Amino acid sequence: MKFDFTKLKEMNDLDFEQVASWPFEVKFVVALVEAILIGVLSYYLLINDKLPVLEKEQANEIELQRNYEAKYRIAANLKAYEEQLVRLQADFSSMLKSLPTSDETPGLLDDITYVGTSAGLKFKLLNWQQEIPKEFYTELPIQMEVEGSYHEFGQFVSNVAALPRIVTVHDFSIKQDGEVLKLSLQAKTYRTAAAGTVSGGQTK
Repeated sequence: MKFDFTKLKEMNDLDFEQVASWPFEVKFVVALVEAILIGVLSYYLLINDKLPVLEKEQANEIELQRNYEAKYRIAANLKAYEEQLVRLQADFSSMLKSLPTSDETPGLLDDITYVGTSAGLKFKLLNWQQEIPKEFYTELPIQMEVEGSYHEFGQFVSNVAALPRIVTVHDFSIKQDGEVLKLSLQAKTYRTAAAGTVSGGQTK
């Protein structure tokens, strides 16, 4: 059916009691305007207030999807995680065994003295310093000063690093006093946080 725009001129003379006799073009335009008005009113009265809720739920849906994907990856690799956990626990247990207990820490001074004198060094100072508590362990610094040659210093540091208990060496300082070389350094050993305290000692 051809749309006759000239019929729209009759809209000003239409009788609303004779809607059935209105031209098709006029009925179409009136229905279109009513549909637009109903759509606009429906949007502002029914939909507009619900949009923030919809946006919140959409964001929540995305977050839930991410959580699901993360949990799915964990579940899919659960066996590998369990095996890795067993390995980590074994490594942690092995490391704990390498940390001296409160009964063993005084013996470390004897061990350090032994490897030092075996390397040809002469001890001038061997002293426990203040303990430093950490979250999972306690740090036990040892300040020492020795006299000897460069070769003896190197042998000594190598022997300290090879001790069965964990001992690290820090803050090297070498000075020459006449014909004598003096090495000052700090060694650190570690004890689990749950272990007892260490009494300080000093050897000169």
